[in-house]
Amino acid sequence: MSYKKSIIENIKKRISDRTFESKEITEEHYDLIKNYISEEKNLISPLGNRIKFELIDVKDNNTGKGLKIGTYGIIKNPQAYIAGITKKDKISLIEFGYIFEKLVLFLTELGIGTCWLGGTFTRDSFEREIEYKSDEIIPCVTPIGYPKNKKRLLEKTMRALVKANNRKDWESLFYDNDFNSPLSKENSDIYAVPIEMVRLGPSASNKQPWRIVLSKDRKNCHFYLEHTPNYGGSKMGFDMQVIDMGIAMCHFDLTCRELNMDGEWKIDNPNITLPKENMEYMISWHLN
Repeated sequence: MSYKKSIIENIKKRISDRTFESKEITEEHYDLIKNYISEEKNLISPLGNRIKFELIDVKDNNTGKGLKIGTYGIIKNPQAYIAGITKKDKISLIEFGYIFEKLVLFLTELGIGTCWLGGTFTRDSFEREIEYKSDEIIPCVTPIGYPKNKKRLLEKTMRALVKANNRKDWESLFYDNDFNSPLSKENSDIYAVPIEMVRLGPSASNKQPWRIVLSKDRKNCHFYLEHTPNYGGSKMGFDMQVIDMGIAMCHFDLTCRELNMDGEWKIDNPNITLPKENMEYMISWHLN
């Protein structure tokens, strides 16, 4: 199933939901979700690699008891979880971020709440439910359900701690030709909306680690990752912020498609001088 609504509006609408209604997901929505995560076109990134999804119902139909899915108490009344499975290398993790966020935006269109969970769930509880290969991992999962309008104090506190509604300004995230010249919206040419959708993207602990350099000829957008020093995500054996780069790619790419901007992703380092040691080139989008 493809998106029926504007992807731009879905991006603007989507927030992290940790508290859900007790209402079960309708059969119609369950069928749409199952179809989405089984369609090959929804599992492959622009770079060609594939990830897998597993839909895990939290209720046992025989006993009515819920599976013991550990999320440290931060998720209330989830009706199910969707787990993503991929390989552990950097490119696979970027692609995972892209494909998983694409799913999240699809669920947003259905009115179903989601929350990226990377470091706040017990992997053992999911690993008991999912079969995967020795070279694969479960980087992130999301609970799903219908969002509850009245949020718990815990959820409000968590959103406040990470400043969930705050986004860095353009001048600290996006650059014109090199890192010495901040990019303004007025000078961003046709890229103003796609770049703004990157700015609105979710990221681990709301660190917003993506940086974009728009080339002088306006043909290329070079994506960089500014690693957060000593960020706790690396303790899991992989870098959560690499997944954030895939989320940025997803927002940029889907917005460009909606605006009929034809382009393609390439790994072609322009060798721009980096202002910080913790900054790394990741990928580029080329306008055809």
